[in-house]
Amino acid sequence: MHALRTGHIPSTLSDLRPDIVGIDTPVPLLDGSERPYIFLDNAASTPSFNTVLRCIQDFLPWYSGVHRGTGFKSLLSTAAFDGAHEAVLRFVNADPSTNTCVFTKNTTECVNKVANRWGFRPDDVVITSVMEHHSNDLPWRKHAEVIHVGITREGHLDLTALRAALRRHAGRVKLVAVSGASNITGLCFPIHDIARWAHEVGARIFVDAAQLAPHRAIDLLPDGDPGHLDFLSFSAHKMYAPFGTGALVGPTAFFEQGAPDAVGGGVVDVVTLENAVWNHPPHKEEAGSPNVIGGVALAAAIAVLQRVGMDAIAAHEHELLEYAYERLRTLNGVVCYGPVENLAEKVGVVTLNVEGVHHALTAAILSLEGGIGVRNGCFCAHPYVKQLLGVSADDDRRLTAEVLSGNKSNMPGMVRASFGCYSTKDDVDALVDMLGRIVKKEYRGTYVQNRASGAFAAEGFSPRYSRYFAFADLMAPSVHHGASEAS
Repeated sequence: MHALRTGHIPSTLSDLRPDIVGIDTPVPLLDGSERPYIFLDNAASTPSFNTVLRCIQDFLPWYSGVHRGTGFKSLLSTAAFDGAHEAVLRFVNADPSTNTCVFTKNTTECVNKVANRWGFRPDDVVITSVMEHHSNDLPWRKHAEVIHVGITREGHLDLTALRAALRRHAGRVKLVAVSGASNITGLCFPIHDIARWAHEVGARIFVDAAQLAPHRAIDLLPDGDPGHLDFLSFSAHKMYAPFGTGALVGPTAFFEQGAPDAVGGGVVDVVTLENAVWNHPPHKEEAGSPNVIGGVALAAAIAVLQRVGMDAIAAHEHELLEYAYERLRTLNGVVCYGPVENLAEKVGVVTLNVEGVHHALTAAILSLEGGIGVRNGCFCAHPYVKQLLGVSADDDRRLTAEVLSGNKSNMPGMVRASFGCYSTKDDVDALVDMLGRIVKKEYRGTYVQNRASGAFAAEGFSPRYSRYFAFADLMAPSVHHGASEAS
């Protein structure tokens, strides 16, 4: 009999850091030493909770195909997978009698699914913002006229312009698509106010909550409430369950109408040679064998976050942000982007540059000499980043031409350090101390830029990755050809 090996399930903030898989994993540095990795790229993807990993390990002996099998393992897997859908609905306080949860691969697929399923007409308008991740912009462009609302001088969404756009396009605007929180500045959007304004003109709202869900409590509000969120999506890989699942919550009635955007096994009740009768949501929207493991993992992660408390996580994050900006103010030559005060309206994201240092070089030095993982570039939100950096239209055209010619060496960007629920002030100290070394030009390596990618590599640093993860034993022999040991 396989019993659930629960171990110690986190219930307080102090429990979270020991529950992170790989929290003490050492990584190689340029000088030949090693140090535990400092993970400050949580806005891209988070590591897994050990609790989630144990849950998967306990579930795997019972894993089977869902919804159509009659064996005990299939029945158990079906109950677990259906329960994961229900856990997502509870997490966002959605009414399960009128709303459904559809599992996808990620938030990007969630947005594309709604865009594909909407049935836009030629004159229909979607209003979004220049702050959006490309995933909450490009899918709408395929189907409707997209209006991009600008930002204020401080980097906030221009709410006055948004309301004006809604009034100007009333009758044509079908949807307002906005982020719950920016992946660039961490700024949270007043999503319930925006929902109310959208509903006043007969439109609906779609909230990309990929950056919001790991950091703040979310409440869809009742269906009849003017501030109700019609559609909402987020990704498990940003919520300590990086096993390939996205969650889309929306009205069941919306998905009952029309044909699913992907068809095949599982989406039908009956098929003849002449016709197909679609299944009910969410099954109608989950074609093929679903990622049962990913769904169960997401439900386990949600259980941990709720047990600790989203308000406690938000308070911890606010304290980290205050400490980070206090320490960064001591460094001359570091420029921070977006508001650095009134931090209650921000999730744990800090974007910056070191004056006179390419953003990609800063990121490389942090990694190779500090063991600190950050991200640099435009973070799949090019318009917003370029506006924050003050890139002119002429410069933008010139830079675009350079990129198209194969040269990304001058591509503008920033360095982003993003916190998780397990991050500490020690992580902030390590970041600021290394930035101080970069400001003073006290880094040790000689770095060379790759013109095609824009990235920097240190001379003499060529790690053999299979030394740390033996993927060569799992993949084709050619994978490890040409690898060399780190000097």
